[in-house]
Amino acid sequence: MFTVANRTIGKGNKPFIIAEVSANHGGSIQRAKETILAAKSSGADAVKIQTYTPDTMTLESDKSDFVINEGLWKGYNLYQLYKEAYTPFEWHKELFEFAKSQGVILFSTPFDETAVDLLHSLDAPAFKIASFEITDLPLIEYAASKGKPLFMSTGMSSQDEISEALECCYKNGNRDILLFHCISNYPADLRNSHIGDMSYIAEYFKVEVGLSDHTTSNLASVLAVAKGASAIEKHFKLDEQACGPDASFSILPDQLKRLCVDCESAFEAIKSNQLRREPSELINKRFRRSLYFVNALSKGNIISKDDIRRVRPGFGLEPKYFDWVVGQKVSKDVDFGDAVTLDLLKKDE
Repeated sequence: MFTVANRTIGKGNKPFIIAEVSANHGGSIQRAKETILAAKSSGADAVKIQTYTPDTMTLESDKSDFVINEGLWKGYNLYQLYKEAYTPFEWHKELFEFAKSQGVILFSTPFDETAVDLLHSLDAPAFKIASFEITDLPLIEYAASKGKPLFMSTGMSSQDEISEALECCYKNGNRDILLFHCISNYPADLRNSHIGDMSYIAEYFKVEVGLSDHTTSNLASVLAVAKGASAIEKHFKLDEQACGPDASFSILPDQLKRLCVDCESAFEAIKSNQLRREPSELINKRFRRSLYFVNALSKGNIISKDDIRRVRPGFGLEPKYFDWVVGQKVSKDVDFGDAVTLDLLKKDE
C-alpha cells in the first residue's frame, strides 16, 4: 500500500483509475488540456501522459529492424510512429501546472533518464514503466532512485524479468510498486486477457497489482477489480475525432464514466470477507416459508401432519418446527390460512 498525491492505493481502497492520454492529444496542447478535463469530469482518479522524443526512443532509420510489418501500426518505421505520437517536452511544465490548477493528479511514463529528470523537476507524483521498458534495468534503477511510487507494466515479461525489475527498485530502497498485468496487443482480445494471472502476480511478487487494459470494452477492467486490482489504466480520448496511433483502442468520456462507476461497484461488491446481511434485506424475511394451518380446527383438537403446511409467507413458526407442532393441541379455534404461532398451541396442564 502506498500513496500518490494523497490518494492511497492498495488492498481495501477503491481502485485507482488512470486515464492514459498517450498520443490522443493529436499534436495540440489545447486538446491535451481538454482531454485532461474530460478525464476528470468522467471520474478518473488520475491522468497519465508519456514523456519521450523520437530520438530518445529509437534511431531514425528505414532498415528492416526499424520498420513495423504487422498489426495496428503496420507500415510505420519506429521514428515516424513516435514523432507522430509524442508529447513534446516543452508542453510538460504547462500541462502539469494546468492539471494542478484543476485538481487533477497528472503523472507520466518516462522512457529515458532525461524524461525522468524532467518529470522529477515538475514534481510528478509517480512514474510508470511501460511493458517494453521493463527490461531496461538502468532506466528502472534511475527512476526508482527518485523515491517516487512506480507503476510497472508486465506485458511480454517472464517471471525472471519481472523479478529483475523489482530488484532494481528494492536495491534503491523503493518498495512503493504496483505491477500492472498487461497483454501487449493493440487492441487486446478480451478472451485472452488472462485476468486470473493477477492473483498469481500478487501472491508471488508480494506487491500491489492492477490491470493496464488494452481491450476495447470495460469488461476486463471490471473483472480485474473483482479479482483484486488496486489500479486500472485505460487509454482515453476526448472524442471520435481523435485519430492518433492509439485512438482505436481508447475509450470515450461516457465509457470512462461507466468504467469508473462499474469498477467502484465491483470493489464495493467484493470487499467483504465475512458473511454479512444488508439491513434492506430484512424486510423480505416475511416472504420466507413458515407453518400455516390448512384445515379448520376447534379448540383442543390435536394437530396432524395434514393440518399444517410449509408455505410462504413467513409469519408462522419456522419450517424446522413442523414435526414438533404435529401432535400439539390448538389453544383456540383456528381457520384455514391462519399462521401457526406459539400462542395458538395449548400448553400441557
